[in-house]
Amino acid sequence: MIDKSTIDAVFETSRLEEVIGDFVQLKKSGSNYKGLSPFTNEKTASFMVSPAKQIWKDFSSGKGGNVVAFLMEHEHFTYPEAIKYLAKKYNIEIEETEQTDEQKQAATARESMYLVSSFAQSYFSETLHNSEEGKAIGLTYFKERGFDPESISTFFLGYAPDKWEAFTQAALDAGFQEEFLISTGLTIAKEEKRFDRFKGRVIFPIHSMSGRVMGFGGRILTQDKNAAKYLNSPESDIYQKSKVLYGLYQAKQSIAKEDNCYLVEGYTDVIQMHQAGIKNVVSSSGTALTADQIRLIRRLTPNITLLFDGDPAGLRAALRGVDLILEAGMNVRVCMFPQGEDPDSFARKTELEGLLLYLNEQAQDFIQFKATLLAEEGKKDPIRKAETIREMVQSIAKIPDPIKREVYVQNCSLLMDISEEVLFSTLAQLSKGSKKPSVRKALKPTMELVNTPTQKVDVRYELEYNIIALLLLHGQEEVEINDVVIDTESDGELSFKTTSLHVKVYEKIYLDLQQDEVELSTPTFRKLYEELLVKYTTEQPLVVETFIRDLAPEQSALVTSIMMQDEGIPLHDWARKNIFVKEKTKEIGRWLTQTILNFRCHLIQEKIGNLQKQTTEIQHETHNEVLEEVQAYVGLRKNLSERLDRVLF
Repeated sequence: MIDKSTIDAVFETSRLEEVIGDFVQLKKSGSNYKGLSPFTNEKTASFMVSPAKQIWKDFSSGKGGNVVAFLMEHEHFTYPEAIKYLAKKYNIEIEETEQTDEQKQAATARESMYLVSSFAQSYFSETLHNSEEGKAIGLTYFKERGFDPESISTFFLGYAPDKWEAFTQAALDAGFQEEFLISTGLTIAKEEKRFDRFKGRVIFPIHSMSGRVMGFGGRILTQDKNAAKYLNSPESDIYQKSKVLYGLYQAKQSIAKEDNCYLVEGYTDVIQMHQAGIKNVVSSSGTALTADQIRLIRRLTPNITLLFDGDPAGLRAALRGVDLILEAGMNVRVCMFPQGEDPDSFARKTELEGLLLYLNEQAQDFIQFKATLLAEEGKKDPIRKAETIREMVQSIAKIPDPIKREVYVQNCSLLMDISEEVLFSTLAQLSKGSKKPSVRKALKPTMELVNTPTQKVDVRYELEYNIIALLLLHGQEEVEINDVVIDTESDGELSFKTTSLHVKVYEKIYLDLQQDEVELSTPTFRKLYEELLVKYTTEQPLVVETFIRDLAPEQSALVTSIMMQDEGIPLHDWARKNIFVKEKTKEIGRWLTQTILNFRCHLIQEKIGNLQKQTTEIQHETHNEVLEEVQAYVGLRKNLSERLDRVLF
């Protein structure tokens, strides 16, 4: 159990924009920050972060909350794990009792896999540094590769003993269950035998963006032709290699800062580049680049530079990756190293200044890159030239932005000495059957009747939502309103008298709901209403970041949604277009009055509906009485509608 004072210290110290900034590239947007959703594959940023309120809202997925809610949603942390993560980030001491065997067994399967993976990382690192075998074999190999102690520590490198069950037995002795050793792939089971997957290999732990150990890569050091040079953890609930980038945990801050991500092929490429001073570098770990991996990078930057060997295999890999990156709406450049060199070897023998100069000068736009390939593969071969131009246009067709597509067509025309008209024609042919419109020809919309199903609006829900919004945003503010008092004239007709009142928002709402003898019908709204009234009647100021801590997840999400509702639709320079928008804070009284009147109208309409239903079920002698009551309510509704300046049906 984590002490409450520690939890309070974590919330008081942590900064939401800093924590989310480790996972999402945030840009200033007024007093807030905006970025691409880390939960959906959106093209237009709708993820909002409010530093003042210390809450976030993702308008594309509907998710929102405080800093802990973000970590629980994004990293699938439990509440205690999120608190521990923040405590570690902000150097806050957190006291914990050692987990017993029973507690380890009670953990969820997924969490147990993370726990055993974390233990394995510690075990392999300990073996590398403190065993004779680890120092003589593993540490010697890393030093021969040129890795310094800081890099070995930064990337948590390790060594697995060259024994069949060394790790497995150590994990069992530490209280971990065999089923999780097997499900993570750390242990292989064949019939009655159990043995270590990575025995006799140097170890490269693979981390999530938040630093959790998901899997491992192991390199064999012997010349065994029957054994794979590199071996990775198998797919599991916590490790899917197509959704992982090696080194992203170490590189994420540099990627966001530099607004560019270098993408290489192997573990040692990442480590050597990082050690040389290029820290915004990640690897696809020997697998073909995937859309999921690109989306990970896109959270931090829209710019990718592919770094590949200068051999044919490297060229093919670069070409495969280009189209995927373009299709994701990102900007891509390609930098090839000299024949016989790769990022690892080149970084080892080049000073940082020279390395940066080479990357800046040699990185090419994908159009230039493909044009360079043509020059190398066959300048005088018209067939090959035509094929290359078609490949360029195929890549351009992947770009979702029509302006970028047209600019690239123009560049291709200049580089390849071919008319723009031919290129646009080819692009139009390729665009047929795709969702992208052709670049220079806008299709005229056809006039057709579409039978679109309508979605029924829950009027009472919307009105109750408005009441909670008023309480959250302006509950303690005093406003002047023109209140309405119902009066009965001498002839029995209902009329309204207007009176001016100075009243706090929460008091007005409370008194009116009490007068009408109604309560909010939605349980989440009702619970929030009660919590807010307690806070306001005890004259406690509403501090959003502390208020939502103790709320249930659905209540916390609702509060966040309301507090951030205006951030999803910013009003950009409307005044310059002679459109003047009144600030809602200046219209609180009107908003309050309209909400209460609309709520009463809805309640009256419900009452009329119930009474009308009764007229078909009751005896004749009471029929007229009910009709008179209906007529009275209809008159009341008419007066309310006049007060609202609208017609109610």
